[in-house]
Amino acid sequence: MELALSEEMEAFRQEMRTFFTTEVSEDIRTTVLEGRELTKDQIVEAMRTLNEAGLAVPHWPVEWGGKDWTELQRHLWNEEMQAAGVPTPLAFNASMIGPVIAQFGTEEQKKEFLPKTANIDIWWSQGFSEPDAGSDLASLRTTAVRDGDHFVVNGQKTWTTLGQYGDWIFTLVRTDPDVKKQAGISMLLIDMESEGLEVRPIELIDGGHEVNEVWFSDVRVPAENLVGELNGGWTIAKFLLGNERVGVAPVGATKRVLANAKQRAADLLADDPLLRARVVDLENELLALELTALRVVAHSSDGAPHPASSVLKLKGTELQQAVSELVVDLGGPAAVSSGAGLDDDDTVAAWFARAPRTYLNLRKASIYGGSNEVQRQIISRTILGL
Repeated sequence: MELALSEEMEAFRQEMRTFFTTEVSEDIRTTVLEGRELTKDQIVEAMRTLNEAGLAVPHWPVEWGGKDWTELQRHLWNEEMQAAGVPTPLAFNASMIGPVIAQFGTEEQKKEFLPKTANIDIWWSQGFSEPDAGSDLASLRTTAVRDGDHFVVNGQKTWTTLGQYGDWIFTLVRTDPDVKKQAGISMLLIDMESEGLEVRPIELIDGGHEVNEVWFSDVRVPAENLVGELNGGWTIAKFLLGNERVGVAPVGATKRVLANAKQRAADLLADDPLLRARVVDLENELLALELTALRVVAHSSDGAPHPASSVLKLKGTELQQAVSELVVDLGGPAAVSSGAGLDDDDTVAAWFARAPRTYLNLRKASIYGGSNEVQRQIISRTILGL
């Protein structure tokens, strides 16, 4: 099978490639390409560079910074960005709360929040999961009780990614305990400097600090910060999670990591046919995934999610994990070390020493954005008709 872009789309791809490789800071791209951890300042700088060029939130309405692009153009933008080592726009801003406010927010909320969200002048955190409400999100217990012109919020959120950087948090709360659980949920926008709000770090298995607990103790939130209708939060949550799943098959980034590993372990691969076969299998599966992504793009022009998007999420995260495992195996003894103190080292040994952190971190990929078990259920119903 031979696939080719039209001249117009090939020119668009080259335009994106040129921008990403020349306009985004080389220091930031090198950090990504070498598997080092981005700082908050680097994430902010990268997104602001994209936003200044009108490339941070192309899927938003045009009046709020979006582009009137086709699905294929959005796909090429995403793939070229990943291939160049450019950090994708902060998901909490660009893919989650931004589209929600554009769709459900009041005009005042749009004017107040959307420009700041696109330019990451506000760093948003996600307040969804709770200790007993992860996969079963509708069981959340954080409450918001109306008191005059405010809601009073009490409860706990967990696994709040990068919440230590957050300025505001979009939060699902229970506003009516007397109806079925999906019907009594609302969404509030909460300033993380509010009195009674506390962020507590959760240390990860690799020793890093990426996720947090967020506690609410009589936090007063202006009623004007309610998004959409009272008790309409479940509809908003489904809309948001649908956006979250877009781009969860990072083919470009996974291909980049695999190619990097092949280059850095060329001598080892030359001597081991079984390892070479393992690499080829992964390359073939990534090609199949890329073709599936293009098929989804081709059949998503009406804005409705294509059933095969669940295949992308399922297989994309499995391949992310498989490639990260291969990198650890190729690193051998170098990958046994902690990688501590090697973030500024660009040697081959240091690259492999940093690999276990990525391997461990990507164990979560098959859970977020709708767990892979859930995706299999969707595939069985919508594609296989079981």
